[in-house]
Parts: sequence; structure tokens; C-alpha cells
Amino acid sequence: MALYTTITDAITEYSGLSPTAFFTISAMMVVVYKIVSTMFVAADDYVAVKREQQFTLREPVQIGSITEEELRPYNGSDPNKPLLMAIKGKIYDVSRSRMFYGPGGPYALFAGRDASRALALMSFEPSDLTGDISGLGASELEVLEDWEAKFEEKYVKVGELVSERPSTTTEDETKED
Repeated sequence: MALYTTITDAITEYSGLSPTAFFTISAMMVVVYKIVSTMFVAADDYVAVKREQQFTLREPVQIGSITEEELRPYNGSDPNKPLLMAIKGKIYDVSRSRMFYGPGGPYALFAGRDASRALALMSFEPSDLTGDISGLGASELEVLEDWEAKFEEKYVKVGELVSERPSTTTEDETKED
């Protein structure tokens, strides 16, 4: 009993709290610590998660002349393909800005497309996701020129859009019976 009295007196003397208040506050601190510590990932787990979500930034690969249909798969849905976007028929590798142009990014709808009209109009409408810039005013064309200059400065040009793939004829098609 002397030990109990000594401990309660020491708690009161050092903390200024009653033993009941001291142990209640201590218990609440332990509970809060446990709750807060579960909100964070352990350091080893964090490194594993970050490595899993990290995309390897590769050197841009020149893809040459492709059609708009051939450009579509480069929209970020396949992490093994570069992220490409076109302005005025010029294709740029925007993989280094995956957080903006990749899936879930604010400009994801531009990836894998020629977004000239949408950029000129500063529009996110699907109907404006085209390379057709006919009918745009001088101020809109100036905005598009600014976007093009920014892309030329920041990203590597890897190809250009063509309306149709040149058809290759085989010998079987040219033979006459």
C-alpha cells in the first residue's frame, strides 16, 4: 500500500494531475498514437509502392509518320508505350508529364490525339479534340501558336500525322489473270 501511495503522490507532484486524470490522458495518447500511426505506410512498404507506381522514363523513340488511328493507342493506357500527343500534325512525346497527360490527369483526354482545336479554344469538349483548325479566329490561332511553342520547347517531336497510310501494293494485286 505504501508503494501505491508513493506513486500517486509522485504523479500528483510532477504532473499536477490526479492519478485518474493522468492515466486517462496517457491511455488517450496511446489510442491516438495507434490511430495516427496506422494512417501512414511503413518506410519499406512506401518504397515498394512507389517503385510499383513509378514509370520508367525512356528516351523518346521516333515513330515517323502515322495516322490519327495509329496515334490513339499512345494515350497512356499501356504503361509500356510512350505517351504521345499531337499539335498541328506534329507528334510530341509527353511521357515526362504523365501526371498531366496520363490516365487520371487533367489533360488526359488530349493524349493519343491531335488536340490542336481544343488547345486553341481552351476547350475540354470531346468534339473539339481534332486537328481541324479551320474556322478559328486570329486570337485562337495565336493561342495555338503559344501552345505549339511551349511543346517545341519542352517535349521531343517524335513524328507527324498523315491523313492516310500510303498503300503498298503487292505483286498478287498487280497481276492480271
